[in-house]
Amino acid sequence: MISAQDLSAAELAALLHFHADAGVEFLLEEEPVDRFAEFAASRPQPGAATTRAAAATDDAATAAPAAGRQRPVIAKPPAPPPANAVAMPDEHAVTEARFAAESAGTLEELQAAVAAFGGCNLKTSARSTIFGSGDPQSGIMVIGPMPNGDDDREGAVFAGRQGQLLDRMLGSIGLTRQTVYLSTVIPWRPPGDRSPSGPEASICRPFIERQIELAAPRHVLLLGNFTARFFFGGSETIHALRGKWREIGGGGHSAPALPSLHPHELLTAPGSKALAWRDLQAFRARIDAA
Repeated sequence: MISAQDLSAAELAALLHFHADAGVEFLLEEEPVDRFAEFAASRPQPGAATTRAAAATDDAATAAPAAGRQRPVIAKPPAPPPANAVAMPDEHAVTEARFAAESAGTLEELQAAVAAFGGCNLKTSARSTIFGSGDPQSGIMVIGPMPNGDDDREGAVFAGRQGQLLDRMLGSIGLTRQTVYLSTVIPWRPPGDRSPSGPEASICRPFIERQIELAAPRHVLLLGNFTARFFFGGSETIHALRGKWREIGGGGHSAPALPSLHPHELLTAPGSKALAWRDLQAFRARIDAA
């Protein structure tokens, strides 16, 4: 049996709160009570009316001396906050994220700041915090939308089948994941792989913009609908946006970015691979011309 001395203050408060919710209002009776006898006496029996009347008189006489005594009542403790709860409104979370991002002077410091940040609800359901990987000095950055289930399980960006396809896509133009810098707009997998909400994207924006600023890429490949809309705005699909160079910025750094199809779409619609191949060729040509 676990005694009260074995519990921390938080565990003891939670236990007391549980008992209070269950209806427990005092720890001990003034005197021992036989609950079995009480239950047996409460059952109707022949001649019980006379017995109950006599018992009521005796109980009144017995209770009179103790009428002035009150049972100690346990004050209901406040409920402990759930783990990883977000205690700040969205606008405050954006401010906190911006402060944390701007305070990071290196990618390593930014990674630590993202891992320690607790202002986004997505973090509460994700297993891993996904940050950039590869070579940030390469001048080439590939940005996807948000981690998927494989990324979350492995704790790595572009894992699983989609990552394998991305490796082949990069390899087709003479690149590897070790010779580019890979990252995602959102560092935590949304539940059920849903698209992040507007407030969630706003909270994460300072981190990816600061990451771009610190990595200072000269060429950026944006993969997928969400990623392109995140940087360019609007509601156009990736098929309308792909293949067109635009400038994106993070802090004091800007770079030309080319939107293209995400490996997930190529796995579900293989017919689109020809479009992705054109984008990759254009991306390689821009790198070679620099």
